[in-house]
Amino acid sequence: MRAVVQRVSSASVTVDGKVVGRLSRPGLLVYLGVTHDDGPAEVSWMARKIWGLRILPEERSASELDAPVLVVSQFTLYGDASKGRRPTWAAAAPGPVSEPVYDELCGELVALGAHVEKGVFGADMLVESVNDGPFTVLLER
Repeated sequence: MRAVVQRVSSASVTVDGKVVGRLSRPGLLVYLGVTHDDGPAEVSWMARKIWGLRILPEERSASELDAPVLVVSQFTLYGDASKGRRPTWAAAAPGPVSEPVYDELCGELVALGAHVEKGVFGADMLVESVNDGPFTVLLER
C-alpha cells in the first residue's frame, strides 16, 4: 500500500462537474494506491500513520487538530516506467480487489475519529488543492 499525503489549506474532488468531496479548512489530501497483497494489517497501519502523522502546522497531526482528510484512489502510484516510454500498472491491484481496501481505509480513519471526504473510486476525477508548505510525504507499507 502506498499513500502520498499532502498538507493542504483546501482541496476538492469533482466528477462530471459535481463536487463529490471537499476540504474547506486545512487538512490532509491522501492519494492511495493499493497492490495485490494489501489486507487488514496494511489498512490498519496506514490509517493510524495518516491520522497520527505530524505534518500539520507546529508539527501536529490531524488527530491532534481534528483536521479533515480527503482520500482519493490513485492506482498510478503503482505505475512502473522503468522500461520503455509507456508505464505498466501490473503492480496495482484491480478494482474488485482495491476498491474494498480503499473503503476499509476510509472506514478505519473514521473509526479513529477522522472526518473523511472521498473521491469516487475509479472515476475520472478533477482534484484541486492548495498545498500548504508545500508539504508532501510518501508512505509505504
